[in-house]
Order: sequence, then C-alpha cells, then structure tokens
Amino acid sequence: MDVIGAGFGRTGTLSLKAALEQVGFGPCAHFLPLMGDPERALRWIDAADGVPGALDAAIDGHRSTVDWPGVYFWRELIERDPEAKVLLTVRDPKAWYESMSKTIFVAAAQRASAPDAPPAGRVAQRIVMDGTFKGRCNDRDFVIGVFEEHNEAVRREVPADRLLEFEVKQGWAPLCEFLGVPVPSNDFPRLNDTAAFQERLRSHS
Repeated sequence: MDVIGAGFGRTGTLSLKAALEQVGFGPCAHFLPLMGDPERALRWIDAADGVPGALDAAIDGHRSTVDWPGVYFWRELIERDPEAKVLLTVRDPKAWYESMSKTIFVAAAQRASAPDAPPAGRVAQRIVMDGTFKGRCNDRDFVIGVFEEHNEAVRREVPADRLLEFEVKQGWAPLCEFLGVPVPSNDFPRLNDTAAFQERLRSHS
C-alpha cells in the first residue's frame, strides 16, 4: 500500500480515488466497487470482526485506499505499511454532515432494512453506521463530533512528513507535490456530488 486515505466518506473520496489512479497509485480501494464485489465486501466484514488475515485479503491488489471501509482501519493500515503516504481529506463539518444525511445514511438505512441485504450493505451497516457512528446517525452533534475527533486523531498520530491534509477543491498541485508526481494537464476529477449520489441510489432502488 502506497497511499492511505484517512478521511471519511463525503470529503471528495471518489474524486480522490480517480485522481490517485490517474497518477499511478491504482487500483484504489473505495466503498463503491464493493457493490459489485461481494466476496471482497465479506473480507471487510471479517476484518471488522477481527478475523486474522482478513484485512490483508480485503486490500489485496490495491496500491491505495480511500473512503470506507478502509478508513475504519486507518491505524492498522499505517502500521502495516509504515512507508505509505497518508491523505486526510477534510471538509467543513456542517456541510459534511448535511451531505452524509442525504446520501450515505439514506443508502445504508435502505440496504440494512432489506431482508436480503447484499454484502456491501452489510459493510455499510457494520463499519459505517454501527462501527463508526455507533448507531447514532440521526444525532447530528454526535456524528459531527466523531468526524472532528477522527480528524484530530489523524493529525495527532501521523507524522507531519507523512501526512497531507487535503481539500479536493485545492486540485492537483498539493496532491502531486506530496506524492512526488507530475501535475496532469486535465482538470482534477469532480465526482459523486450529492445529486449524483442520489441519482445512483434511485437507479439501484
């Protein structure tokens, strides 16, 4: 693993996944591909349950990871790969919560309520809804507190020379400088805003 994304979902992680893959750090693990990869989704659930070797199996074949479920294991991953760069994607906490409440929390609740919830839905429930937010996703202040405390923990625990705190609106320059790669000529990816997420959710409902 060369790059570890330590930022929560809805901080531009799908855009960052596309950017990392473009500059040579792919494949990049992200929640979205798990919807079509039930076997890997099950490995993530095993990892959350503490099954030995499951985390290695879950990230096998990837050079980078962003978003959940990988961010749930950020401490394990930075210990596992001590030379990997760490990216903390950040966003205004209030705007982040509003985005979460209209996207991930809605999707996870729908999948969890299905009698035949697919493995990706079980990942969302086990790792995001319950594991990260303790089943309190409707408690705005609690969720924002978790977000802020997580970001502070990353800043505190990751050595400064190994960490980039990044907002995707900053574009290519700080990311490429941090990773030591040339800046591409095209615009930085802009993917999966709230409207796009909601449209994808409707198409799969």
